[in-house]
Amino acid sequence: MHILIIDDEANIRKMLALCLESGGHRVTAVSNSKDAQAEAGRQMFDLAFVDLRLGTESGLDLIPALLGISPWLKIVVITAYASIDTAVEAMRRGAADYLAKPFTPDQVRLVTERAAALRGMEQRIASLKEDLARLHPETTFSSQHPGMQRALALARQAAASEAVVLLRGPSGTGKTMLARALHSWSRRADKPFATVSCPTLSAELLESELFGHVQGAFTGAMRDQPGRVAACEGGTLFLDEIGDLPLALQPKLLRFIQEREYERVGDPRTRKADVRILAATNADLDKAVREGRFREDLYYRLNVIQIDLPALCERPDDVEAIAQDMLRFFGAQNRKLFTGFSPAALLALRQHSWPGNLRELRNAVERAAILCPCQEVEPEHLPGSVAPRPTPLQLGDRASLKAVEEQHIRRVMASSRTLQEAADILGIDQATLWHKRKLYGL
Repeated sequence: MHILIIDDEANIRKMLALCLESGGHRVTAVSNSKDAQAEAGRQMFDLAFVDLRLGTESGLDLIPALLGISPWLKIVVITAYASIDTAVEAMRRGAADYLAKPFTPDQVRLVTERAAALRGMEQRIASLKEDLARLHPETTFSSQHPGMQRALALARQAAASEAVVLLRGPSGTGKTMLARALHSWSRRADKPFATVSCPTLSAELLESELFGHVQGAFTGAMRDQPGRVAACEGGTLFLDEIGDLPLALQPKLLRFIQEREYERVGDPRTRKADVRILAATNADLDKAVREGRFREDLYYRLNVIQIDLPALCERPDDVEAIAQDMLRFFGAQNRKLFTGFSPAALLALRQHSWPGNLRELRNAVERAAILCPCQEVEPEHLPGSVAPRPTPLQLGDRASLKAVEEQHIRRVMASSRTLQEAADILGIDQATLWHKRKLYGL
């Protein structure tokens, strides 16, 4: 680690520096607050040892100043005037540990190892978050569609509460993304978030997935399994496609929502958990209740706040902005820099009905980012279902010369690596080809 020492006693600075450098750390030592803040502004430190008395200055006042420059910094307070009150005040201001003088090299190594373990864990978490961000395009929660605007406003209001929220909408409209956003906007944001897909497991396995089981509860239960409810303690559990929840499991979920109590499979002991429930469905739950496939009392408990997400075909004005965001993401993922979509490609995106909603749009843009060899995505780089290919003309077909020329130029450009190569094949210069592209919207 890179460590900063702030102490007005030269012997303490020297002893600490020798001890830390012998452990392989890089050390910078200063004697006052001004120099400490200057060094923190110039270099990135992982750990700081701060003396509580720096001549006429207080080390306590330096703690928030250092954290303002480097929020990740771990601060260990050192002092010859140790007391419970000063320790509590130091921790309140942001210190991570406390070391009383006189201290031994072993004590210094111990607090340093603790700080290193904490700093390493934070860095691994940050790295994992970056990996997740690279796997999924960042969701932009903005819309020009009134229905989507209402849904987003309601979601932000509901996030601050503890109410169960039911997200409804066709498959692929972003219900899972909005559930994650609800969690991130809530007071539970720093606690776990987990998703359970109700249609993917049998009733027995789904109960075990939710509430856990004990060893020997059923064939294959080789050890205790705590379940998603226990794993989400203090956080949020998202039940996707709740309309497919088996009827036998519905009263157990109802009891958990009402009383926060449950039992693991094979274990009679009642447990409690503080977990918020979010649910989503693309099914008609009112019809399912009438047909006896879904409990009415569970439906009312789930439907405290209902948020309806419109299909993407109802939001044509949002398609371009969403597609551009996705193109930037997939361009970076494939190490390409795109200027955007051509007018013809944008028209194809707007006119498509998007039966698969955001999921289909994501797949179409990812495909274009992989296949497009230039900086601007053309219709031919989109799936055929989005931008249908014209039937190739043959010589002698009853077609105008303009239509034949357009299709010939389009096919030559698609098979050429550069515009110069396409111009050479066509027997024209690049300026003429540029005018032809502009004329035909290529």
